[in-house]
Formats: sequence, structure tokens, C-alpha cells
Amino acid sequence: MPATTPLSALRQAPPDLAAWTALFCNAEIPVLAETAESLELLRSNEDAVDANSLGEMIATDPLMTLKVLAYAASHRSSRLLTDAETVTAALVLMGITPFFREFGPQPTVEDRLAAQPHALDGLQRVLHRAERAARYALCFAIHRRDPDAAVIHSAALLHDFAEMLLWVNAPELAQQIRDKQTADRHLRSSAVQREVLHIELSDLEQALMQAWHLPELLQHITNDKRANDPQVQCVKLAIRLARHTADDWDDEAVPDDLLDIAKLLNLSQEATLKLLHEFD
Repeated sequence: MPATTPLSALRQAPPDLAAWTALFCNAEIPVLAETAESLELLRSNEDAVDANSLGEMIATDPLMTLKVLAYAASHRSSRLLTDAETVTAALVLMGITPFFREFGPQPTVEDRLAAQPHALDGLQRVLHRAERAARYALCFAIHRRDPDAAVIHSAALLHDFAEMLLWVNAPELAQQIRDKQTADRHLRSSAVQREVLHIELSDLEQALMQAWHLPELLQHITNDKRANDPQVQCVKLAIRLARHTADDWDDEAVPDDLLDIAKLLNLSQEATLKLLHEFD
């Protein structure tokens, strides 16, 4: 579980993946102010709280979701045969009273980035994209009748958590990447990340998930390099579409997204577009 000592704002990228992983493994993870406030309201009436309602609230915040899953994974009993692959499953195993005992009042991203409004804006864009992508991925999975639909939703929600942590801990580096991609929309994200950070954020995510012992299925579904796996495709295509339609549906990459999603769902492109607008 990440420690409680916050990082100073990074202005120079660490040299390699191992250095980035060590840095973020020990970094405090703040959550949304709305989440922190909701937790305190629920804490005051703990006897009325159940795992489902608490899990649904936490699952709207990727950063709090990450904290809960990381804690559950690091405190997993050796007697358990399965991992807690969703927040609700983690809460059921943990128990409501132990949860509130271990998770006191939470630091917030709004407080952390109060003096850096551009960083808060950048983070909020990533969080909004993650929420839309999780909704798309869940709908893709349900349409495909995938029994792991809830895990696919979590995977899409967490898919870009390294970028979120970058905005929190190294907003100047995150802004450099954003500026380069805004100036040239044809630049590949991975290439810009290697130029600015010396790593790809997808590799950092996988390294952190392994370090925090997150569930193997969650690691698998978030791994873009397993491109032929339908569950991975659900998440990857949901992320692509959410990214390309962040501002509107006129991005030149959207037709390719539609083609690939239609193939995944075994639908026509017209039916796919109609379904996507309903999802959104």
C-alpha cells in the first residue's frame, strides 16, 4: 500500500522504469474531494453502510478504487483462493468497520493541486475520460455476455492511473506531454512519453500493479500488449473511443474506432454507433 508521505512536484524525469516504480510505490495517493466528503458522511452512520452501496460510491473514483484494491491485495489472507477483483469484493472480504478503521479522512487532489489549476484541469480530463471509458467497456462486456464484466469495468477505470498519478506528482512533465500532443495530434502517446519521461506509462502501470500485487486478471485485462484477447480489446477500444471523443465526435480517428468496436460486438457500424450514443 502506498505510504502517506507526499512527493514534491517532480520537474525532472527519473532515469528508468525501476526508478519511476519505486517513486510512485511510496507516493501518497489523494482522492477526489467528493469521495472524501462522502466517506466522512458514511463514517458517521457506519451501521447503515453495506459493501454494495459503499463499493458503488468508491468505484466512481479511480484513485480511491486503486487505493482500496491495493490495500486488499497486500492484506489478502493466504487462506483465500481468489483475489478481490472489484472494490465491492474487497469490501466484503475486508468488512465495513475494518475499512473505516484503515481508511481515515482522505487527502484530496483538489487540496494537493490548489496552487496548480492547470494540473487539476489536466487530471480532471483524465478522470472524466476514465469514467466514460469504464462505462463503454462495461457495456461492451455486457453485450458480449462476458462473466467478468465487473472486472472489465474496473480495468477500464484504472487503465490510465499512471497518467493520473503523473498529474498529481509531476504536473510539469504531464503538461509537457499534453502540449506536445496538442501541437501535433498525430504524435503517438508512447513516443511522447518516452521522450519526456524515458518510459511508457503503460509499462509503469503494469510495474505498479505487480508491486502492489493487484489481481492477476486485472493486470491481464489492462495490458494493451495482449491485443488479441477480447477482454483486453473491450478496455483498449473503450479507452480509445473515450480519448478520441473527449471533446466531440468529429475526431478523424473515430471511424476506425467504430470499425473495430463493430467487429468486437459483431454488429454493423450503424448499429454500433447507435449503441455507443446510448452508452454515452
